[in-house]
Amino acid sequence: MKIALAQLNYHVGNFTKNTLKIKNSILQAKHLGADLIVFSELSVCGYPPKDMLNSQVFVENCLGAVKDIASVCHGITAVVGSPSFNRKRGGKILLNSAFVLSDGLIASVYHKGLMPTYDVFNEYRYFEPAQEFHTVQIEEKKVALTICEDIWNVAGEGMYAMNPPEVLAGLAPDFMINISASPFAWNHLPGRMRTLSENARRYSLPLFSVNLIGGQTDLLFDGGSAVFNPKGKLVDLFPLFQESLKVYDLDSVMNDPGRESPSVAEGIEKHKLILDALIIGVRDYFEKTGQKQAILGLSGGIDSAVSLVIAHKALGRENVWAVLLPGPYSSNHSVTDALALAKKLGVRHDIISINDTVTAIEKSLGKLFQGTNKELAEENIQARARAIILMALSNKFGHMLLNTSNKSEAAVGYGTLYGDMCGGLSVLGDVYKTDVYGLAQLINNDEEIIPVSTIEKPPSAELKPDQKDTDSLPDYDILDQILYAYFEEEQDPETIIGMGWKPDLVYKVLKMVDSSEYKRRQSPPTLRVSLKCPGIGRELPIEASYMGLKRLF
Repeated sequence: MKIALAQLNYHVGNFTKNTLKIKNSILQAKHLGADLIVFSELSVCGYPPKDMLNSQVFVENCLGAVKDIASVCHGITAVVGSPSFNRKRGGKILLNSAFVLSDGLIASVYHKGLMPTYDVFNEYRYFEPAQEFHTVQIEEKKVALTICEDIWNVAGEGMYAMNPPEVLAGLAPDFMINISASPFAWNHLPGRMRTLSENARRYSLPLFSVNLIGGQTDLLFDGGSAVFNPKGKLVDLFPLFQESLKVYDLDSVMNDPGRESPSVAEGIEKHKLILDALIIGVRDYFEKTGQKQAILGLSGGIDSAVSLVIAHKALGRENVWAVLLPGPYSSNHSVTDALALAKKLGVRHDIISINDTVTAIEKSLGKLFQGTNKELAEENIQARARAIILMALSNKFGHMLLNTSNKSEAAVGYGTLYGDMCGGLSVLGDVYKTDVYGLAQLINNDEEIIPVSTIEKPPSAELKPDQKDTDSLPDYDILDQILYAYFEEEQDPETIIGMGWKPDLVYKVLKMVDSSEYKRRQSPPTLRVSLKCPGIGRELPIEASYMGLKRLF
């Protein structure tokens, strides 16, 4: 048997596009001699459809698309993902299903058993978990067909009471398929590969896994579809962030010696993953929302510089507009650095001073502010003046404003609501400041794109004379380690202090984090590149007074 895997980029709710893409892949796989082609989880409608699943018409359109796809399945069998209606009494209305299509018809259906309801997932909101599991017959082969989370409770060691592959393995299948919608995080791939490998090894079955690629608003998908031999060794790994279709001979996979699964190391490889993810995230966000052109404020700082390069790579220089907005405390090198980058990339750029705007606002507030010292409120006027100008240009000319704030700033509230936090999409909102520097160094790997002075100078908001970020924050090397322990590792303050940080520093940082939840709640959609992205996968009450979120499991 020859098995094709189709790693594709779907568009949620775009049945015409998704169906055509799937049908074309079926015909291509048939031409290549495949007997079976496999697509990812909920491929017909795209993932995640969220509350679109509450619409009966939406689900009926999904099932109509399944029948349409089945019409081209002659001489080849296809496995596609779609929601379906739960015909049993009680429970949720829908099931998360894999349809086996053959001879122009639906030959059989498998329903997902494990519904993740953690982190970015909320599947139990919509789907009834299957309680019974069966293999599916594809030609002369008996197949253990699973859907994403079904394989993540290996031998009952996870958070679920049942383990679908254990049941399916007892039915003597010839091989296992896993159709998946596993989101990207820069350090998630090794864990995903370990889980796939362990299932193949434990049940002595060749395993074919298909994942999707692309940006779906804030969630990004890297693909990483993979094939494992019965010993759990990796036979092949698909390229990340690329559509791809490959055909495998089952007997060859059975006998392939394979290799160890890849690990993703810190450093340049990490930043290459993040950069590729952000580029496809920006590109898909614009394409799938019908937007074409972006605008951003280019300050001469590293965050806006990296954001501009990403937008340039994602959208093309003709679709990116950089606006320099010098204010009363902007340094000359900030302007010259910003100009040098804009010219290097060949993007449209304009310089608009905010001085007159700031003066006008301060004049309007003069009587009320009289007798007070110039402090944070006056600094924020500058940030909001820039936002007024950028949003006016965005509205007037139809360019979407990109937000350039990083994760470190967003975490501790070091940003101005309705100022530098404005935008239709946050490019770096899930990238720590130290990793922004890593991205800049990667961008400059072959030639200097971002001016070296932008990378080397101390970061500053430039809202008052000689201002530095370290006036208000610890060094980012320190801050990011504390934030990583609090966000990604979900450690409590005492544990973080036990890692060697001073108690006063830890409590200061964590207080800043917790008191800034209301700001993060109002941030633009943020491209997720970590396992704990602010605003998605980390939901906290704004008014809570509690510090210490050590993970229970």
